[in-house]
Amino acid sequence: MFKADFLKFFKALAKNNNREWFNEHKAEYKQTVVEPMLQFIEAMAPRLKRISPHFVADSRSNGGSMFRIYRDVRFSKDKSPYKLHAACQFRHELGKDAHAPGFYVHISPQEVVFGGGTWLPPNSELLKIRNTIADSPNEWNRIKSAAKFRKLFGGVGGDGLKRPPKGFDPEHPHIEDLKRKSFFAMRNEKPEFILQDDFVDEVEATFKAAKPLMEYICYAQEIAF
Repeated sequence: MFKADFLKFFKALAKNNNREWFNEHKAEYKQTVVEPMLQFIEAMAPRLKRISPHFVADSRSNGGSMFRIYRDVRFSKDKSPYKLHAACQFRHELGKDAHAPGFYVHISPQEVVFGGGTWLPPNSELLKIRNTIADSPNEWNRIKSAAKFRKLFGGVGGDGLKRPPKGFDPEHPHIEDLKRKSFFAMRNEKPEFILQDDFVDEVEATFKAAKPLMEYICYAQEIAF
């Protein structure tokens, strides 16, 4: 499915991040990056359904689970037009954008990252998660302290506020998690990990390990898992 050319393309793009070079190598991009990524998404579809029927693996080349390679440079000092990685999100069926709960895979020449969670959810949904953690601290602790969870992910990740959010007890045992603006469990591996024959199996197993966190997030946001 994934071959070394996948990583080589992004190494070359890093040295030639301009529209002229990319347009000259667009056919190569489609063959070495897009096609195997869509094959991977298709392979994950039945496996994802076994984890939860409410998360979508869409293997369309446009408008599906794979993110576009084009960067949004409107508010960035870095005007490089292309991302130096490929990624896909298997988001909840009710989700309309990347901020919805979902399982995620990110591949670059530096690393491969995969797992599940929610990235910068809207304030209303973020408040639901925080309230659930505040009101159900034992269940939250059970999820993040589980041996398998900690071994694979090292714990729950996500950038947070410097100070406790308004309305929450600064002395709460999970105050560091209550300060988070994102909640995710991600496994990091070396880029060559994608070349293994069992890569799809490893992703499935990792998604299963992230399932308790995903169930908790969906419960907090009052959506089905």
